[in-house]
Order: sequence, then structure tokens, then C-alpha cells
Amino acid sequence: MASEANLVELAIDLLARAKKRGATEADVVVADGDTFDVQVRLSAVDRLTKAREKRLGLRVFIGKRSASASTSDFSHESLDRVVSDTCSLASAVAEDTMSGLPSADLMAHTVPDLDLYDPTKLDTDSQIALARRAEEAALAADPRITNSEGADFSSYAGRVVLANSHGFVGDYRSSSFSVSVSPIATGTEAEGMQRDYWYAAQRKFARLDSPESVGKEATRRTVRRLGARKVPTQRAPVIFDQEMAGSLLGNLCSAISGYSLYKGASFLVGQLGKPLFPDFVTIYDDGLMPGGFGSRPFDGEGLPSRRQTVVDRGVLSTYLLDSYSGRKLGMPSTGNASRGVGDNPSVGPTNFYLAPGSAAPDDIIRSVKQGLYITELIGFGINMVTGDYSRGAAGYWIENGELAYPVEEITIAGDLKEMFAHIEMVGSDLEFRGRIASPTIKISDMMIAGN
Repeated sequence: MASEANLVELAIDLLARAKKRGATEADVVVADGDTFDVQVRLSAVDRLTKAREKRLGLRVFIGKRSASASTSDFSHESLDRVVSDTCSLASAVAEDTMSGLPSADLMAHTVPDLDLYDPTKLDTDSQIALARRAEEAALAADPRITNSEGADFSSYAGRVVLANSHGFVGDYRSSSFSVSVSPIATGTEAEGMQRDYWYAAQRKFARLDSPESVGKEATRRTVRRLGARKVPTQRAPVIFDQEMAGSLLGNLCSAISGYSLYKGASFLVGQLGKPLFPDFVTIYDDGLMPGGFGSRPFDGEGLPSRRQTVVDRGVLSTYLLDSYSGRKLGMPSTGNASRGVGDNPSVGPTNFYLAPGSAAPDDIIRSVKQGLYITELIGFGINMVTGDYSRGAAGYWIENGELAYPVEEITIAGDLKEMFAHIEMVGSDLEFRGRIASPTIKISDMMIAGN
């Protein structure tokens, strides 16, 4: 990777060039990093990608007009052309009275160390071996595992620099490691075949679950699905496991995004300060969590990251905003600007999670006489304008507080506001495998469509 000083100098130089071309404001994002991804299937390397990312994005403002561009060519001539073209584009587009950088006094003044980077270097053979170990463990864990869709190992290490014409310059390094495997199980003729998967991900390699544990868990999840069947159409309690509960939080993120709100494309327009969940539900967005996948010392506009309570004892207490969507709504940015190289900022969560409760997942299952435990959701039948929710699902039917048998080819339906309001229990099993995380949750009643 290029040195910190080189990338910073490059960003500052580009800002100076943009100013000479007539830009009244500008910002630059530079990303430099190494990515590796390997997939093995039945021990043979099926796909291997090793890449060096080096990209630069420039955004310029000429008054209230703006344009963005990006390049991976860092030659002097190429960068001059990017500056010239971007300034020309900005001069030609229509004015937008809401455009512009955040105020200079809002910029981050410190860059805290959030433990996001691991200097561990793994060679190609080692990473292939890690993927093979995960698949081998899955295949050996149960004789009913007869095939595999493959195992993956991925790693990333890189640096991001953000600088703007207010004089803000910030940079940080980050890394990630992940392993996953997807085995296939064959049961009796009546049980048929099933597939499932499992994965682990961490910022630090030493904290990553062993490939063997990931493989064994993938097998456990796969073989327990053998013999899945439908259930009769009915209303019943529904339990969402960690991963599926996280998807519900993802729906909440979309609904409280400033861009959805100012466009009127969210069922939560006008709901700020109103009860949305039961009073035992609290949800945070924490950009300062050490080692978090969404952690960063500053957001995509240079504002300091923060920890904020999104839902405070059931009440929706904040939206997620960047500067532009905040201006549209007459509210300040919440430090949730998300930025790709060459893209304008948008809104995204940092580490968005539902605070764990006190109930173990087994206790939540035991609380249900008859109901559904969901481990997979299929399709995208969600209307974010109305909150209507309908998705294909698979999981396990609960009888008298125990998982009785696997189920599939069913659909669950409801209304997201009602689903949020009817959360009955929150589990104690919060684990982060990405930016959005939730413990197991139980919703008191949903429509389940089957036979």
C-alpha cells in the first residue's frame, strides 16, 4: 500500500488543483488496499481473486452546483483531466440549494484508534488451506453430508484518506477476514436433499472462529433441515434467529434513512419521538465500537463518528442522516454519511444493533406452544412506503416449546410497524458478524401461509 504521507499529499494537491479550476468547495476520497478471495469446492480451487485497489474520488462544488468523478490512474496528466472534467461538469449542472460540504466547525478534530486494523499477512497457500479446512470439517462432521457448494476465505487490508477544502484531513486503516462454507446433505428418499451454510468474520485474524468450527456448524444447520415440510396456513408466534432478526433491523435502517424520509418513501415519515417498539427494546448505532465492522473515526463527510440511541426504550429517537438529507429535513447530520470512492455521500448505519435482553434462545423457544422458528428468509416482498411485509421462509416448527421438525416453502406476512410493536421477547445472544446485528427476537403473532 502507498504510504500515508503520499496519499495525504495527493489529496491535498488535488484540492488545490480544483480550487484553481474554480471550485468553491471540494473533497477527495482516496482508497488503497489489497483484497484476496478464494473458493474451494471438494478441495479443488474453484475461484481465486487477488487484487490491489487504488482509487481516488473527487467531488467539487461551484456555488450550489456539484459533480463527482473517480479514477484509478494516479498520473499527473490523468488527475489534471479528472479535475478539469469534474469542474466542467459542475459548471453545467443545475443548482441545488441544499448542496455543499458540512460546516467547517463540524469537522472531526481527532481520529481515535478504533482497533480496526490487523497487520497479519497471510500468503496465498495459507488462505487456500483455511478454506479447505472449513470444507473438510463440514464434510467429515456427518455422513449425510454428500456434497458441497464450496468454502470461501476472504481477507482485506487497506487505507482510506478523506480531505476537503475546509482543511480537514483524516485517514485510517482497516482489515477484515472471513470464512464460510455451504455443505449439501442427502437423507432418506422421504427426507430429500438440503443445503445451508455458516460463516465467521472479524477485523482481526486471531479473533476469527476456526475453520473447523465454522464447518461443523454449517453441517449442523444443514442436516437438521432434512425432511422439511409445509405447515397449514395459520396465525402463530414467530421467532427470528440472530441472522433473520438482523434483517428486520436492516429494514428499520432503510426506513429511517434521510433519503427515504425526505422523498416520502418510508412508512416511518413523521414517527420521530413516537413509540415504535415495546419499552424493553433499545437500539443503538455506534460508530465508535472498537473493532466493529461499521466503526470509523469519521463519516464520509469528515464529521466525527458517534454512539447514538436510535430507539430509546421503544421510542424512535433519531433518524440516520448525512448533511444533504438533513438539510432537506431541516435537521443536522447524525454522522451517518456513507461514501464510496467517486460517489456522492449517502446514508448508512455504522454498528447498528438491538441491545440484548435476558432470555436465552432456548427459553424463547420454550415460551411458544405452537409457532415458527425462522432461520432463512427468501425474496424481497417488502414495501418500504407502506410497511407491508411478505417473504418466503424456512426454519422449524415449534410444538410445546421444542423444535419439532423442519419446515420450508412457507410465507410469513405482516406489517413492519405492527411487527416492531409486537416484539414479545429479546434474546441474550447478540453477536456481530457485520454492521447490523440483533439477538433472537420473538414476535407474538404473524400470518404464516403454507398448505
